[in-house]
Formats: sequence, C-alpha cells, structure tokens
Amino acid sequence: MRKLRPILAVFVLSLGLSLGLIPETNAAEPAGVATLPLGPSGNVIDVIDGDTIKIDSIDADIRLVGIQAPKLPLGRRGFQSWPLADAARAALADLIDGRTVTLAFGPTRRDRNGRTLAHILRDDGLWIQGEMLRLGMARIYTFADNRVLIAELRAQERDARNAKRGIWAHPFYAIRDAGDAEALKRETGSFQIVAGVVRDAAKVRERIYLNFGADFRTDFTVSIDRRDWRTFDRAGVDPLALEGAKIEVRGWLVSRNGPMIEVTHPEQIEPIPSG
Repeated sequence: MRKLRPILAVFVLSLGLSLGLIPETNAAEPAGVATLPLGPSGNVIDVIDGDTIKIDSIDADIRLVGIQAPKLPLGRRGFQSWPLADAARAALADLIDGRTVTLAFGPTRRDRNGRTLAHILRDDGLWIQGEMLRLGMARIYTFADNRVLIAELRAQERDARNAKRGIWAHPFYAIRDAGDAEALKRETGSFQIVAGVVRDAAKVRERIYLNFGADFRTDFTVSIDRRDWRTFDRAGVDPLALEGAKIEVRGWLVSRNGPMIEVTHPEQIEPIPSG
C-alpha cells in the first residue's frame, strides 16, 4: 500500500494549519449529494494523489469526480509535480486514509482509463470533494457527461478563493487575464481559469466563438463545437447572449489562432458578478 512519507505529511498539514491555509474540517453534507445514487462502501487503503484513491471493496482506482487537485508525476517520465501536489495528497489522506467511505455516482461511472468516477462520502457524512475545494487543495473540474453539483462545488471553491487558502495563494493557480494574450500563450497545454469581458460572440459555420480581443487571430478565444450546442440548449444557456458579459472560463489552453479554450459544457463558464 502506497503511503505518504509521515514526516512530509505532518509537516505539510502542520504548516497549512498554522498559516490558516488549511482550516479545520467542516463535516457538512450538502443536500445535492443526497440525491445521487449510492454505490459501494469500503475502507480507504491508498491515497494515490489529491484526487485519486483506492478502497478495499473494488479493484479499480477511484477518481474524485468534479475536482482537480495539483498533479503528481505518478511514473510519467519528464512530468514535473505541480506546486502543492504533495500538500493536496496529504490533505486528502488526512481526511480519509483508513476511514470508511461510500461512493455516490453522477451520470458517468467509469472513464476511458478504467477508473471509477465518484463523489466520496466519509462515514460521518463529510462530502470529500467539497472539503478539498474548501481547503483550497483542488479546483473545480467538470466534464460534459459528469457535471452534477456545480452550485455546491462553486460555493466551496469560492470560499477558498476568497480566503486565499492553499493553491489560491500560489501564482501557479492564479486567475489569468483574458486580455493578456502573450501571457496566455506561454500557458498553452495547461489547465487555466481565464477571466475577461466577451468582446463579441459569433456563430461561424460549425462553431460558436467568444472573442475577448479585437483580433481573433491572436487574442484569447473560447470555442464551442456544434456537437456541444445541444448541451447548452438543454441547460437554457445561449453562448451568443454572453456578448458584453464578464465571465470566467476554465479548461485546457490550446493554440488555435492565438490562445483558446475549447468549451464542451456550460459549467465551464461562470458569469462574474458586477461590482
């Protein structure tokens, strides 16, 4: 069984608590979690990283759906740990290592890598995804086929961001400015949250584009493929109506006539309140 190095785990958690970056656990289960179908329960026998665990009742790794913790190499050649990856793993281990947990499922229960996708409830009812977000040890990370509990996820992430806990105090995880295309280009290939005002929105053949600058060939853009329009329609969201709106968009930055995030579902976009 893979275990955290005890000295490292104690040091990371003690430092986080002393600095106020990792607050005391708040064992509250939001109402939305109770509506999800429940799966098996089991004892946690391995904390692989900040969003992946193993329990003794099933063979597959379990991916904590809805969040993304800082990544560890986990055997990937040339991969560098993201900042606070060890701290995120230590925080998750402190919450559930050796405890009994129950899985709760969204629409998709397995990913292409064979991992089980689930929300995790501790034996006392604590919703682990929400707690990792509240501690500032993860970001929201949804998919078109697994995007339940977005309101609850956003509330917990916002709490940590406002308090600058955990990753939110580190520049690696800073909210990026949509108007700084040159800086965004340097972040190509990484997962980012980008904030700015939609200068114009247009439907061009098979895509909808949200442009954040005067030149779509060089400035930051959001792209929504035609195959994903129905997902927006079903959610009652019209991307073209976002013209002039100040929003945050999260996803993986790619280079397509300048920096771009390809959006597949409306939960990747969040309006920024005025004032």
